[in-house]
Amino acid sequence: MFAHIRANLWLLVLSIVLCCVIYPLILLVIGQTLFHDKAQGSLILDSSGKIIGSRLIAQPFTSDEYFQPRPSSASYNGAASGATNWAANNYLLRDRVAKQLGPIAKYRSGPKKGELAAADIEAWFQKDQFDGKPGIVAQWADAHNTIAQNWVGTTFDEKNPTPQQQYVLDWAKAHPDVVTKFKTDNSDNQSPAPADLAIVMFETFSKENPGKFLSAVTKTDDKGKSTTSVEAVADGSDIQSTFFDMWLSEHPDVELQTVPADMVMASGSGLDPDITLDNALWQLDRVAAAWAKKANKEETQVHSEIEKLLRDSSTSPLGGAVGVPLVNVLETNLALRARYGEK
Repeated sequence: MFAHIRANLWLLVLSIVLCCVIYPLILLVIGQTLFHDKAQGSLILDSSGKIIGSRLIAQPFTSDEYFQPRPSSASYNGAASGATNWAANNYLLRDRVAKQLGPIAKYRSGPKKGELAAADIEAWFQKDQFDGKPGIVAQWADAHNTIAQNWVGTTFDEKNPTPQQQYVLDWAKAHPDVVTKFKTDNSDNQSPAPADLAIVMFETFSKENPGKFLSAVTKTDDKGKSTTSVEAVADGSDIQSTFFDMWLSEHPDVELQTVPADMVMASGSGLDPDITLDNALWQLDRVAAAWAKKANKEETQVHSEIEKLLRDSSTSPLGGAVGVPLVNVLETNLALRARYGEK
């Protein structure tokens, strides 16, 4: 009996040593020697050795000079997963898609075939008429309260407000009568946060600034210090993206080119670091124009250089045996910044 117990104990100890100590150590040694970069998480470092990100995890990019990743329903959180479950008639979905398509949508047919619709969206917006009524911005805010409040930001830190929240705070000081009426109409909210005032702020702004919208503008002073503030503008990507859906509803006969699916379909996680080459080429005009302006170079030259970079750096799964060519967004944007931006 004791011999059987002793044999089983030895088997238990050997199993633990082999499976929990020796085998993991073998894998660790192989990983750290032969596949060190991948074993560490495929990290990307800057020139000083600081971690910028991982080749395996997407990051959000919003500036015009950068390629944008596939939308993420998990807010680009690599540890999370989820789904929006939004129907096609849900305005939150329509707004997200419009923000992607507004600046890059192109005509599929007609005299402007192949041209961007952005200029026409701006011209329509500047007339300040929607559904036969003036005040496009006010109508947008009234119809889509959540979108307007999200523009301001629902998380508010009094000591460190965002530029949008600071604009609302300054607006509130300049319009005490409107704020007083808001408090009267909302007796349970006598200390409204900036997001609470978003609707009435946009309504007032629309009357005082017809044909204009609010956009965050970054300026650099003589000492190289950058500051961001919100200003009234009559053109730009914020107008093209925010009001693309309203423009499209007033122009139902307009035929636009189709776009790659991964440009508008959200990922269920933050683990989508790549976009298809077709998606990147769709964004190329916007990216090239922004870098050409920033680097003070000829746009056609920059366009050609970035296109070559995309095609040279694109890869396909299993060496091209399956799938379509993919572009790593983070690596590509870092390459663009190294080439045209800060060194």
